[in-house]
Amino acid sequence: MFDALQAFLSTFLFDWLAILITLVIQTVVVVLPIMLVVAWLTYAERKVIGFMQVRMGPNRVGPLGLLQPIADALKLMTKEVIFPDQANKYLFIIAPILALAPAVAAWAVIPFADGMVVADVNAGLLYILAVTSIIVYGTIVAGWASNSKYAFLGALRGSAQKISYEIAMGFALVTVLMISGSMNLTDIVNGQQGGMLNWYLLPLLPMFFVYFISGLAETNRTPFDVIEGEAEIVAGFHVDYSGMTFGVFMLAEYAMMILISFMTAIMFLGGWLSPFEGIPVLETMFAWVPQLGWLAFKVSLLLFIFLWLRATFPRYRYDQLMRLGWKVLIPLTILWVFVVGAMKYFSFGPWFN
Repeated sequence: MFDALQAFLSTFLFDWLAILITLVIQTVVVVLPIMLVVAWLTYAERKVIGFMQVRMGPNRVGPLGLLQPIADALKLMTKEVIFPDQANKYLFIIAPILALAPAVAAWAVIPFADGMVVADVNAGLLYILAVTSIIVYGTIVAGWASNSKYAFLGALRGSAQKISYEIAMGFALVTVLMISGSMNLTDIVNGQQGGMLNWYLLPLLPMFFVYFISGLAETNRTPFDVIEGEAEIVAGFHVDYSGMTFGVFMLAEYAMMILISFMTAIMFLGGWLSPFEGIPVLETMFAWVPQLGWLAFKVSLLLFIFLWLRATFPRYRYDQLMRLGWKVLIPLTILWVFVVGAMKYFSFGPWFN
């Protein structure tokens, strides 16, 4: 898609300038919609949780409160950014960037439909694992740079949590790699063609839950938001941040929520493939739905579960959280690696034929 644009620009511009303009357009086309979705996801969260708790939610700014995210953004941008006296100012500024940049960079290899991707690289799965693992440095640096015991304690808890659950996520992705035989995300989706029974959800059902639960922990969402335990450590590693520096941390959290939902849909739920594929009447009835529409529907459903869980479960104790990661999820993923290996050896089901 973007190759044609670059070729067109090269006809009347220098090659390096055509490449630069194409890269800028690619960045804007991917990042701007993600940031807009992040903004209105905060609105959706407050409305959904408000409905579940018999409250109104935002209803004052604009019709039905739809302009509330704009008001929030303006408030954050106009608030003063306060630097603690003894803080390391350079690291203090770099930390939010370290948190947000990897969450945005990962979108370079996410396919939104067949052929609709910025960089269709063969090692897309490995790229996402490598890039998103950098986010933990944002947590560590923020806690250290604040020169505060509260922030530093939150950073220690947060980094231990993220690293622990990244291991489980990594093993869950290994099983997807084993069953698909590719690290290219487009190939992983195309390998699930043939209807819902061909999706990787069935043979990898435990890994689906492991990946999604680990995603909750990675994004510090309830019930795994212990690093932001208000009663214990006063909001965690970003306690000394204010204004837009605090807002960047929130952007990173919600961008990662959307990324985890996209990855879950792509790896386990057939990505942009129709759930009615192969069913004569229903396939024809829903043939008008575009590929991006099916992917957006699956991602929206997963994001709703993110919000639903926040309104439902209490916060785990830290020892419970670490025990779940190390003594339940990681052993389960290691076991399922061997199970998938056996299924592949014996050509079990439609997934290995």
